[in-house]
Amino acid sequence: MMNDELQHLKNLGKTSAQWLHAVGIHSASDLRRLGAVDAYRAVRTRGFRASKVLLYAIEGALMDVHWNDIPTERKEALNRQLEAISVHQKN
Repeated sequence: MMNDELQHLKNLGKTSAQWLHAVGIHSASDLRRLGAVDAYRAVRTRGFRASKVLLYAIEGALMDVHWNDIPTERKEALNRQLEAISVHQKN
């Protein structure tokens, strides 16, 4: 992909963009539609070794802020969402 829209988003580099493409996310609107938690889960489910930073990076990309500048409460909310889904899947 020559003009990779994902790589132009804040926080997302070549590797993150490749992971997102691999799970069928090709644009900012795809990312927005799915949301940070589901996009991160999709990447992890494919077996990519993405760290929690990717979750924050995606959220930051959607908010157009550096992932480090995401408020702590927002990060905690993302983690709760992620855990709620994981727990739900185990049952």
